[in-house]
Amino acid sequence: MVNLEKYLEKASTLVEALPYIKKFSGKKIVVKYGGSSMQEARMIENIIEDIVLMRLIGMKPILVHGGGLAITQMLNDLQIKSEFLDGLRVTDEQTIDVVQMVLAGKINKNIVKLIGQHNLEAVGLSGLDANLLKVDKVKNGDIGFVGTVKEVNTKFINSLLDQGIIPVIAPIGIDDEGNTCNINADDVAAAIASSLKSEKLIFLTNVVGVLKDKEDPNSLITLIDLKDGEKLIKSKIISDGMIPKVDCCLKAVKDGVKNVHIIDGTIQHSMILELLTKKGIGTLFKEEK
Repeated sequence: MVNLEKYLEKASTLVEALPYIKKFSGKKIVVKYGGSSMQEARMIENIIEDIVLMRLIGMKPILVHGGGLAITQMLNDLQIKSEFLDGLRVTDEQTIDVVQMVLAGKINKNIVKLIGQHNLEAVGLSGLDANLLKVDKVKNGDIGFVGTVKEVNTKFINSLLDQGIIPVIAPIGIDDEGNTCNINADDVAAAIASSLKSEKLIFLTNVVGVLKDKEDPNSLITLIDLKDGEKLIKSKIISDGMIPKVDCCLKAVKDGVKNVHIIDGTIQHSMILELLTKKGIGTLFKEEK
């Protein structure tokens, strides 16, 4: 006799997901993917599978990726020194060529290929395509070709989404003088999500979310509104490298993104757990509780 228990459990999980599928069908979901979650093949496969499932159940995912570790490795291989200023990569003419090659070439096209293996259409883009990301150069000492997003070609992104195509976007833009500029991938994801007024913006990281005590993974703060975020930064509960990411989340909420999440991209199918289950995971940022 067939043991139905495990099949009933799977059926129950699908039924639990049903209201969330209805809620998010047709909605734009921007996902920022980078860091250590890009280093292991199985993690990459999990993230791609989540993106594919999101598309198949009616969501409109937009994937923004980073690739700082791969850039550093390539620069090292070419014996080009890596330098940083206030957390931003110093990007001279030689370095921007490597940045473009690694981000818009190797990483971007590999992601597109993986999505295509699931018989879905994806298009790999950088901010240079269709003037997708127009930037202002950062004026912070001699940092070189580094930009901040000032304009997003939302018409072009929406045209792809309306055709069922998944945009995969590398964080490279163009300034008013026609210079190619490196951009922080978190800022790109936030700018795109804000311009599209997306339903959600999800940052995949290698931490569980925002912690009250960074030494205690059980001290997760599951919900932060705008007032909470400012207080947590002032009180130094949020500190160091988490500050710019939280600032990015808060700015996106202020700019019209309904829900912003920081979740652990190293957890298997973390986005599905966040989007399609009652409990969810990680830290959620909203305008008000």
